[in-house]
Amino acid sequence: MALQEPVYDKTRPFPVLEPLYQYKLISCPGKSMVGMKVLFAPNGSSPPHRHGNAFVTAHVLEGSVYNKMNDDPMKLIKAGESWYEAPGCHHKISDNASPSEPATLLVTFVLDTETIEKEGYSVLIQIDEEYR
Repeated sequence: MALQEPVYDKTRPFPVLEPLYQYKLISCPGKSMVGMKVLFAPNGSSPPHRHGNAFVTAHVLEGSVYNKMNDDPMKLIKAGESWYEAPGCHHKISDNASPSEPATLLVTFVLDTETIEKEGYSVLIQIDEEYR
């Protein structure tokens, strides 16, 4: 049975983004890795977005989230599970699945060192124009 896809609602809490680390990848010249903790409050949601030219992995540490990439079906991702996003992927749904419990993700980005050094962390999340 397919899950009912939520429509983004800007009145829902936006996740808190906590930078954890940033390292240059010596074996991949010109690339850096950035780690971030994403804290979704109960009923939290982020608007549709992309991560530019970054490779992204996300691992659910606590709770569960609804996740929809491009035109793939929405999935429920539970604690202990993870997913991957290729550069340019459209992250259409990113919501805490619970109205009463928080959800926490560990997200790792791999991107051009020059980009993160010049543009900072704001380059990691590019919210779709109509939701800014």
